[in-house]
Amino acid sequence: MAKLDEQSSEVKTKKAKTIDGIIFLLLLIGAVAMVFPLLYMVLSSFMTKNQILSANFSIIPDPWKFGKYSEVLQKPEFLRGLRNTLTVAIPVLVVGAFTSSLAAFSFSKLKFKGKNGIFLGLLATMMIPFAVVMIPQYVMFTKMGWTNSLLPLIIPGLFGNVSIIFFLRQNLTSIPDSIVEAAKLDGCSYFRMYWSIFLPLMKGALMTQLILWFMGIWNDYLAPTIFIQNEEWFTLQVVIRSFNAYYAVNSDYPLIMAASVLSILPTLLLFFFFQRYIIESMAVSGVKG
Repeated sequence: MAKLDEQSSEVKTKKAKTIDGIIFLLLLIGAVAMVFPLLYMVLSSFMTKNQILSANFSIIPDPWKFGKYSEVLQKPEFLRGLRNTLTVAIPVLVVGAFTSSLAAFSFSKLKFKGKNGIFLGLLATMMIPFAVVMIPQYVMFTKMGWTNSLLPLIIPGLFGNVSIIFFLRQNLTSIPDSIVEAAKLDGCSYFRMYWSIFLPLMKGALMTQLILWFMGIWNDYLAPTIFIQNEEWFTLQVVIRSFNAYYAVNSDYPLIMAASVLSILPTLLLFFFFQRYIIESMAVSGVKG
């Protein structure tokens, strides 16, 4: 019996190792498939036009050319797109962080009529894709005279982000409500409670969500394309699109790739440096209820 048990365990171990090996191989293939386009984009930014257009496919630049990055940085439209994107991101993140965290505090710790219904209504808006509301928004912003400016990209974000409100509310549920009662006894106003007690407690989660929000603003392409037709107000991603349309005619793909690398560099650096905090924050917010 002992020998049979040992043989059975050995068979199970071999079977488990085989399954693990197959899973690892599939994950490795998937990882390579996902990373290769990014790697090729970076490497092709150092290639010559002839090498990219050559019938002999290669991923290693021969020779290495570094001039396209300085050429992109000298393009006034690229710098203008960078300025416009930062003009959108900075006020939205600063003011939106305040309004989102204040709303999260209110939904988590304050008691008022219709609180749960309002919160569920906000959550329901997360289920509506942007494609459904983009035409009504375009009509509304056109009548308000906001199109061909950065206002449609800035003003809505100043009122907060529903996803951030949800995650911060989940984060605050772990804090006992007795803190609110104690603060009331000390004569603390609701805003002072938020500013002095709860905002510092959710600072880590808020910073993580702001990083994700910044990445969304930085990479946004659809909304600027819909609301802005004037090149003066193009954001960075729309500028990259215009580069692709203009320089592809001359087959200047290294310049397009260099511009693309520069455009994704800030978000990549943010994710690599803060990925642990992003994952931890999302996991904690998802578990707490």
